[in-house]
Amino acid sequence: MRALALGVLGMTSIAVPAFAVDLDVTCRCVIGGVNSATAQWLEEKVIPAFEAANPDINVTLNQFGGEDAQLTQQLALDFSTGAGPDITAFDGFLIPAFAEGGQLKSLDDLIGDDYANWEGWNHISPGIRSIMSYDGKTYGIGLGTDVRMIFTRKDLFEKAGLAADWQPSSWADVLDAARKLKEAGVEAPLQLNAGVAMGEATTMQGYWMALLGTGEGVTDENGKYIVSSQGVLDTLNLYKTIYVDEGLGDQRAQLLADGRNRSFANFRDGKTAMLVEGDWFYRSVTAPGAEFAVENRDTVMGWTKMPAQEPGKGIRGQDFVSISGGTGFVINPNTDAPAEAWKFLSFMMSQEQMTAFQEFQPGIRSRSDVPIPNNPFLTETSQTLLPLTTARPNDPNYNAVSSEIQRMTEAVVSGELSPEEAMAQYRTAVIGIVGEENTVSLL
Repeated sequence: MRALALGVLGMTSIAVPAFAVDLDVTCRCVIGGVNSATAQWLEEKVIPAFEAANPDINVTLNQFGGEDAQLTQQLALDFSTGAGPDITAFDGFLIPAFAEGGQLKSLDDLIGDDYANWEGWNHISPGIRSIMSYDGKTYGIGLGTDVRMIFTRKDLFEKAGLAADWQPSSWADVLDAARKLKEAGVEAPLQLNAGVAMGEATTMQGYWMALLGTGEGVTDENGKYIVSSQGVLDTLNLYKTIYVDEGLGDQRAQLLADGRNRSFANFRDGKTAMLVEGDWFYRSVTAPGAEFAVENRDTVMGWTKMPAQEPGKGIRGQDFVSISGGTGFVINPNTDAPAEAWKFLSFMMSQEQMTAFQEFQPGIRSRSDVPIPNNPFLTETSQTLLPLTTARPNDPNYNAVSSEIQRMTEAVVSGELSPEEAMAQYRTAVIGIVGEENTVSLL
């Protein structure tokens, strides 16, 4: 918001307005807590450098430590009522729903020529730009993208007599390893996210990573939502095997409000040996100094590709699967300082500042002129998994459908419903969201 300061020139009584602008920036980041590196980058690098170059603009970072879903709900309310921060971190998959609901404006509509002529677009590929876009319009600037895999505890694998360089080629291999780990005393060997509390982390890290292994996605090649299929059933039966039938995972963690943090603690404390997650888990969650830092991380922690249900049965006939998303920052459509907000956002996403971010948390950044540092993990995972990856549907109904996926998995892992019953409930719910003409049943 703008702050007005009145000055008096000479001996006259004429008041001369000198405007200063206050910008609020929000992200799910807390120094010493969740996404600590992002908060440090903004507080220690970006904001001081920006304010030094723009003394008439004051920037305040609001560090939000709650869950992703809580921030999403707050932003939906704020953007609908004219409130909220000027700039906020934002998950790309939410953009279609917010745009359709009038809760976001495209940068073209909000900013105009300054946005269109920004030098950064020459260094951001169409694919990466699409993460923060919808229906041909761009709504924000992405920080980067990611990939998903199975993280492993090599020390626990050794305890169970499994090879440190273990690479499963099927779901059966994963389950067999989990059984051996449990026999060796590992309490909850396998974590495949499920349930409502984990939000989109259930859908992406859990459901998608399994479903893709059956050769299916959440939608078919025509963009229709698949509401019943053998792939959905097989995925739900995998959950049932892990959490209900054989107790190979921490069932309670899938149902608790802080279940995701509990899954991280389980991995840190040696109670879980296989955890399906995004590369953020390595870059941030288990990093030295973080709450869930793994002692001697690069010695005891490994990763492996997520296999298809059977070799060659994955999406596009693949043997292994992954899925990618991306987050970035958007401008509040109600800001009373859009030009200044864009000035800060474009500064934050400049080559200089994005390169500085790599010092805090190396990652696969959105700009092609910001190289991945000499980091073996990021180099290996990006080279191996990006060619295998998939993206979520760019559809305004996806967020609501994703919520039903979370309910479906929770119904199964809790033992409340059978896979068949849960899928039938999902079918009814999704038809209610998108209309039967936008769904397909493959059974």
